[in-house]
Amino acid sequence: MTCASCVKRVEKAAAKVAGVETSAVNFATETLSVTPGPGFSAEALVKAVKDAGYEAKAETVMLDIEDMTCASCVARVEKALKTVPAVETAAANLATAKAVVTVLGGRNAVPAMVKAVEKAGYRAKLQAEAGEPDTHEQAKEREIARLTRDFWIALVFSLPLFVMEMGSHIYPPLHHTLMTLLPGNQLNLLQFVLATAVLAGPGRRFFVKGLPALLRGGPDMNSLVAIGTGAAYLYSLVTTFAPAVLPAEARHVYYEAATVIVSLILLGRLLEARAKGRTGAAIRKLAGLQAKTARVERAGQTLDIAASDVVVGDVVVIRPGERLPVDGTVIDGASHVDEAMISGEPLPVEKTQGATVIGGTINGRGSFRFRAEKVGADMMLSQIIRMVGEAQGAKLPIQMMVDKVTAWFVPAVIAIAAATFLAWFFVGPDPAYTYGLVAAVAVLIIACPCAMGLATPTSIMVGTGRAAELGVLFRKGEALQTLKEVDTVVMDKTGTITKGRPELTDVSVAEGFDENEVLSLAAGLEARSEHPVGEAIVRAAETRGLTVAAADGVEAVAGFGITGKVDGRTVAAGADRYMARLGLDVAPFTEVAARLAGEGKTPLYVAIDGRLAAALAVSDPLKPNSVAAIKALKALGLSVVMVTGDNRGTADAIGRAAGIAEVVAEVLPDGKVEVLNRLKAEGRKVAFVGDGINDAPALATADTGIAIGTGTDVAIESADVVLVGGDLASAVHAIELSHAVIRNIGQNLFWAFAYNILLIPVAAGILYPGFGILLSPMVGAGAMGLSSVFVLTNALRLRRARVTDLAR
Repeated sequence: MTCASCVKRVEKAAAKVAGVETSAVNFATETLSVTPGPGFSAEALVKAVKDAGYEAKAETVMLDIEDMTCASCVARVEKALKTVPAVETAAANLATAKAVVTVLGGRNAVPAMVKAVEKAGYRAKLQAEAGEPDTHEQAKEREIARLTRDFWIALVFSLPLFVMEMGSHIYPPLHHTLMTLLPGNQLNLLQFVLATAVLAGPGRRFFVKGLPALLRGGPDMNSLVAIGTGAAYLYSLVTTFAPAVLPAEARHVYYEAATVIVSLILLGRLLEARAKGRTGAAIRKLAGLQAKTARVERAGQTLDIAASDVVVGDVVVIRPGERLPVDGTVIDGASHVDEAMISGEPLPVEKTQGATVIGGTINGRGSFRFRAEKVGADMMLSQIIRMVGEAQGAKLPIQMMVDKVTAWFVPAVIAIAAATFLAWFFVGPDPAYTYGLVAAVAVLIIACPCAMGLATPTSIMVGTGRAAELGVLFRKGEALQTLKEVDTVVMDKTGTITKGRPELTDVSVAEGFDENEVLSLAAGLEARSEHPVGEAIVRAAETRGLTVAAADGVEAVAGFGITGKVDGRTVAAGADRYMARLGLDVAPFTEVAARLAGEGKTPLYVAIDGRLAAALAVSDPLKPNSVAAIKALKALGLSVVMVTGDNRGTADAIGRAAGIAEVVAEVLPDGKVEVLNRLKAEGRKVAFVGDGINDAPALATADTGIAIGTGTDVAIESADVVLVGGDLASAVHAIELSHAVIRNIGQNLFWAFAYNILLIPVAAGILYPGFGILLSPMVGAGAMGLSSVFVLTNALRLRRARVTDLAR
């Protein structure tokens, strides 16, 4: 907004939105306040403001959610969050126990969101920022400790019950011994005491969570366990304390079934919790890179302070082997810094005056001072942790199908269990009560929405974590699926395929001249030039350790070249037309010039004391891994297209060198967008790889935008995927990982659905008429726990997902 008329336009646009009762804009703070009424939609409000020509940005907030146990819980948490008027989108994640919410007002809306989640029967709190103590991690550790304790308590009390009941079936004399020791109803009373201890202690959690959810009309996994174990326990109570109510042949107790089910489900949840902990290892590893302390210079003193207390502008002193506390720029000193965990680049990177350094990386043997420029949440490491966290909490399009199924899954299971009991009761053999109860409880216990709910998010968590280790950041989790569907990769040239900075690539000297002497004199002259070509020549001379003397009487001739005195000698440098103007013939370098032109390079000539001395070539060279990366992309079956604003000759030469046949040259930023739209119109799924401000429109237009992390902030903000290391090899890894993750999700979903489709009918007793097989609820409980553990274990395989090693 730039003026008072903008204020009126925004207010007017907001007022027209259904459900907005009042709207007021504050020009000074650039905020819009609305009073929501019935039918209000944050999404509609954002769209209305955007349609009016302005941008109302919903902030992304991460919430830690406690007590989610299955896919049904996820649906209820999302539904609760969406009841908050300011919420635009909400995606809860069972594997991470988090919710990613886009909400107008950001943190101001957190109390309302927490209240809505609590009303739905869960607990929520704002996720800790990078650098703050992670209470969510501590809560997970406490949960694992509680589950461990409760499992052992349940096992200790369940084991005697299991031995007494199942042992009597396997070894009949044991039953007679027990009846002698505990005559009459004493055996049942002992079992009642042991079972009550399990259900009222470790098993209490299922009833506390499950029954209220059932009464609210939103049953979850806890409800299934509560109904199943509760039914077995209540039936046993009747047999124990009011046996006359039941026919003689139906007077059985199922205390051992109720307690063993609780024990097995607690074991499954314990294994699940531990496996979930491993899926979040990548985030913890990144968080562990944060330095705890920093040495800074303030008011003439050198102080050791907490890294969180460093402020922008502080001068930070780094000694050998230390971890850098914040981001900044080197003031003086030199060293090599290991940036492998941030960029995936294995070799330490040289840092001298003016170089950018990143918090969390490790210094080598040298020492230096740098000025702090980004601290706290603005640091690259903090942003990476936030990006990875948001990607791990994302929902893929494939998850929508799972959500639709799980929305009706638990109610459907309860209905199937009820139908199973009735079918056995009316048409089953005697004792019908017993058979009906066993089958109904088995149906309730064996159903596993946990595996369905974990199938997608666990794979996303582990996959994005593995990607982060390789220097690939999925800013949007959906990119995992869209990238897998890509068949064409379009890439920019400068800064993507090439280094993006001119370098001296060729030096050919005339007879009688020394290469280093010519380069030293040319660098002395070009040091007075601000042209990138001149900077490349100076850098090359300095790299060789040559003396770059100061030039006098420098005169630039626009469009031709530059001349001046260096070390008392007359030096001129420029194009062939400048040499002709000076009366010098460039014919001796005809073959060299032809070769350079074929490589897309333009020769620059140097004359010393009136004689033609050398032909130099400065060009933007290919990045080391570009050729191998493009070859790897083709090996994956992808078409590769290069789009650039450069001239046709240079573009074709770079295309040939890189191995790209399809080259589109001399296009402006909107031309890149046109190319992408043309390819999409042909039915192609397109990914675009770029790094500059002029690439932002193309990154946003592509099905998947991949930004080179060494590029501009604008490009990165427009992208779905960020390659931190600035290397095309990471683009290959991103695509390979997307294939691996989607394949892994497919395996998980197949197992989760096939498990339920096959075993629920078996639990209901479909095999009994033909084979006499009736599934025990205890077997069902074990199978249910194992199904979740299988899904988690399968997802964890992605931690070792292999990618192409392009360094070979």
